[in-house]
Amino acid sequence: MGASTTGASTTGASTTGASTTGASTTRPTSARLAELGLELPPVAVPLAAYVPAVRVGDLVYSSGQLPTASGRLVATGKVGGEVSAETGAECARTAVLNALAAVADPAGGIDEIERVVRVVIFVASAPDFTGQPTVGNGASELIGEVFGEAGRHARSAVGVAVLPLDAPVEVELVVQVRSRPTVLPA
Repeated sequence: MGASTTGASTTGASTTGASTTGASTTRPTSARLAELGLELPPVAVPLAAYVPAVRVGDLVYSSGQLPTASGRLVATGKVGGEVSAETGAECARTAVLNALAAVADPAGGIDEIERVVRVVIFVASAPDFTGQPTVGNGASELIGEVFGEAGRHARSAVGVAVLPLDAPVEVELVVQVRSRPTVLPA
């Protein structure tokens, strides 16, 4: 995966150390994505009665995003069962790209995201699987690669019995965006 990681605490907090400066003080986030050979996918169409993301003030909250590419799940099943932990981490990486696409839309573009605040990774887990933090690192490490210091975030990685469409992973994001200037009436 290529990210510089110093480890995760037992609480599941991300401690990515991909950069010592925030994305806003160096090159644009879109340029970092391009350097990594990545591009944001189209925003996934919701599976039910909800929207992909909502902006409230300077925060954008994503709905849960699945590991889809070209409209199809990249894997199905339980991590620790039909899906290896390594594949689960790759699924988390794919799902977080989808979540970034979802939050970038109401933010006004990926370059308007100032920092990643919180990441929640749900892992459909076999009954005896306890490696949810390792699976979650797939998402956290990619965020560190893309955002540098501005990608350091609070995180939960939670094992669940099942996810929509039998997806192995689902990711939610909360990001802070640059404030929009207030336009006062003339």
